[in-house]
Amino acid sequence: MAVNEKNILNRLYFVAGCMFVFGVAVVFKLVSIQFFQGDKYKSMATKEVVKDVVIPANRGNVYSVNGNLLATSVPKYTIRIDAVTSRSSVFEDNVKPLSDSLSRFFKNRSSSYFEKQLRKARANKNRYYLLAKNIGYSDYVRMRNFPLLEKGAYKGGLIVEQTTMREHPMGDIAHRTIGYERFDQEGNVTRPGIDGAFGIKYLRGVDGKRKKQLIGKKQWKPLQDANEVEPQDGYDVYTTIDVNIQDIAHHALLEQLEYYEADHGCVVVMETKTGEIRAISNLGRNKNGKYIERLNYAVGESHEPGSTFKVMALLAALEDKVVDTSTVIDTKLGYKQFYGRGIYDTHGHGKISAARVLEVSSNIGLATIVDDGYAANPKKFINRLKSWGLNKPIGLSLIGEGQPVVPEPGDKIWSKNALPSIAYGYNLKLTPLQTLTFYNAIANNGVMVKPRFIQSVRELDRVVERFDEEVINEKICSEKSLKEMQAILKNVVVRGTGRSLYLDYFSMAGKTGTARTEYWMKDWNKNRRYISSFAGYFPAENPKYSCIVVIHKPSVKKGFYGADVTGPVFKKVAQKIYIDTPDVEELETLSVKKASVETEYEGFYNTAQKYRTIMPDLVGIPAMDAVVLLENMQVDVKVKLKGNGVVKEQSINKNTKLKNNQTVVLTAS
Repeated sequence: MAVNEKNILNRLYFVAGCMFVFGVAVVFKLVSIQFFQGDKYKSMATKEVVKDVVIPANRGNVYSVNGNLLATSVPKYTIRIDAVTSRSSVFEDNVKPLSDSLSRFFKNRSSSYFEKQLRKARANKNRYYLLAKNIGYSDYVRMRNFPLLEKGAYKGGLIVEQTTMREHPMGDIAHRTIGYERFDQEGNVTRPGIDGAFGIKYLRGVDGKRKKQLIGKKQWKPLQDANEVEPQDGYDVYTTIDVNIQDIAHHALLEQLEYYEADHGCVVVMETKTGEIRAISNLGRNKNGKYIERLNYAVGESHEPGSTFKVMALLAALEDKVVDTSTVIDTKLGYKQFYGRGIYDTHGHGKISAARVLEVSSNIGLATIVDDGYAANPKKFINRLKSWGLNKPIGLSLIGEGQPVVPEPGDKIWSKNALPSIAYGYNLKLTPLQTLTFYNAIANNGVMVKPRFIQSVRELDRVVERFDEEVINEKICSEKSLKEMQAILKNVVVRGTGRSLYLDYFSMAGKTGTARTEYWMKDWNKNRRYISSFAGYFPAENPKYSCIVVIHKPSVKKGFYGADVTGPVFKKVAQKIYIDTPDVEELETLSVKKASVETEYEGFYNTAQKYRTIMPDLVGIPAMDAVVLLENMQVDVKVKLKGNGVVKEQSINKNTKLKNNQTVVLTAS
C-alpha cells in the first residue's frame, strides 16, 4: 500500500514538475514577446490588417502655345459608407435625410429605395457599401455634405477613394503627339508623345500615401479622412503647338486621306526661325476604315523620300561646284541607262539647265548630275550629306525617332547604281521631320535649327525650365548656293511640278515628291503603291513657316503624284494659316505725359490723403472723382449724385466734420 502511495506521489510530482516547466516556458515566452520580440509581432499583426496605399499624384497639365489645355488629370471620386461605424441613434436620425439627398442626387431612384439599401447594409454589417463611383469634384463636395456623411469617417462612416483620369480636351486631334503614359496588366508601359517624353521628369509628380485597414471580406477602409503623405502634383508643360494651326493641318490632311482612300499620312508645320512645331498630325486608317492617330509617322517612320531628296542632291552639287544652275544637262527623251539599269522620267525634257532639272523634277537629270560629278569619288557626295547630319537622328525630345539610312561605299546595300539612285531619293531613308528640318534650314537663310515641341516647364507661374532655340548647323551652305536654291524652289511652284499650287497673291516655295513603295514585292506591277509628298515653306520671301505633307498609298485610280495628292494639303494649310490666323503685332506701352492731367491727378491724390473725416472742397473736380473720394473716407457716408460732369455744388460745407450714415448730395453739370 505504501509503495502504491509512493508511486502515486511520484507521478503527481512528475506531472506538477511538467506543469511547472510548462508554466515557466509560457512565462518566458510571454516575457520574450513582451520585451524582446514585441515590436516584431506587432509589426506582423499590423501588416495583416493595415497597409499603405499609394495615392497617385496628379500629372501636370499640357498646354498649347496659346495657353489652351491639351491634356489634364481630372480627379474622380468613389464614395462608400461604413454602415456599421455610426451609433444606432446617429444612424436612425440620419438615414432618412441621407436617403432623400441620394434620391435627389441620382434622380432615378426613390428615397425609400436608398433607405432600404442602407438599412440592409447595416444589418449585413457591410462596411464598404458603394454609394457613387467616379464622380467629379463638385459632386464629391456635394455628397460629402449629405446627412450622416458630413460627420466624417469615424462618426458617419464616410469612405472616400480618389483616382485620377487623363483627359484630352481636343479629343483625337494630335492625341498621340500630346501623348500619355499607359500600363498594361503585366506592368509594361507605353509612353508616346510629349506626355510620355516628359512624364517621368516633369509631369508625373510625387505619389502620396494613405493607410487602410482590413475590415473583412478582403475589403480595406481608410483609417483617416486625410492622407498620411499628400501627393505632390507634377509640373505643367507648355508646348509649341498652336491649336488653330493644328486644327487646320489635321482637317486638311484628313480630307485628303479620305478622298484618296490612302493608308496613312502626316503633316508638320514648323516655325522657320525657332524650329517650334506649330502643328503635327499623324493619321492612319484602322480596320473600320476610320482615320485615327495610330502612330507618330512624322517622327518615327523612315522611308525612301523620293523627289523631295533631289533638293539635297542638287544643293550638294552646287556647293561642291560640280555644276552651277546654268549647266546644261541632257535628260534625253525620258529614258537613260546607268550601269545597265534604266531610269525613267514622266516626260522627255531633252537638254535643260541644272536649275530646270529640279523645277521639272527630272530623275535622269539629277542622276546624271550626281553620277557625272561624284562617280570617281562617291565618298565626297556622301560626306556632304553627312555634314548636314542626314545620316543620324536629329535628337528629338520625343521617344521613337526613326533611324535615317544613308549608305556609303563598302556597305552591303552599296553598288554602282547606289549613287544615281540616291540622287533622286531612293536607296536611302529619312523621316518626314528629318526632311522638313533640311527644308526649314533653306527657308531660314541656311541656319538649321532643331525641331522643338516644348517651350517651358512651369509650376504655376514659376518657370522650372525653359527650352530655347537650338542651332544644329550655323550655315549649311554658301550664300550663293542658298540664294540659287531658294529661287529654284520658288520656281517649282511658279512654273515647275508644283505650278498647280501657284497663287498670284500668295507666294510659296517647295518641292513635290512621288516615290514607289513596296516595289520589291511580287504584286507591285498589279497593285502599284506610292508615297506622295510635298515639302516647302511660305511665304517664299521672308518665310515664317515650313511644312511637309506625306501620304502613303493613295488610290492610284484617283491619283498619286505629289502635286495632286499632297500639294493641295500644303496649299490649304498655308492659305488658312494666313487667312484664319491673323498676325498680332504688339506695340510698346505709350507713355504720354500731359501737364494738366498730372496736376489734376496730384490734386486728387493730395485731397484723398488729407481729408479722412472732414468734408473736402469738391467743387470744380470731376463728379466721379468726388464720389470715389467720399466713398473711401474713414467715415461711412451716403453719396447722392445729381447730374454728371464737374461738381458745382455740395450739400455740406467744406471743413465740416462728417458723421457715419450722413448723406452728401453733389450737384454736377
